[in-house]
Amino acid sequence: MAQRKGCLIGCGVALVLGLALAAAAVLGIGKVRDIADSTVLDPAVYESVKTGDAEDVVRAKLPSGDSFVKSALKEGGPAQPEGSTCAWYVAGGDTALGEETVLRFCFKDGRLAEKAAYRMR
Repeated sequence: MAQRKGCLIGCGVALVLGLALAAAAVLGIGKVRDIADSTVLDPAVYESVKTGDAEDVVRAKLPSGDSFVKSALKEGGPAQPEGSTCAWYVAGGDTALGEETVLRFCFKDGRLAEKAAYRMR
């Protein structure tokens, strides 16, 4: 009887750990999708906007850009124009292994002051 009770406890612990692992996997996949939705931008959008366009018109075409990967996207890019506010995105559909294209939009005085594309490793 003691062996059977020990086996049931072991099976119960394994079941709880398995369910916890499955829940963590589902949450992790959800987090990755959230990051992708907020930081990946279609290169056609980058091409469609021009320097001098109104900031609110340009921002309406962009995803939120709010994610913890934002600081990594800033690294290795050209200097940010003085007095501007910038937003960084990853180009969607980029297929180069080990590298990503970063798309940066900088705004100043309600206008798109600069846009830049550069490779990030």
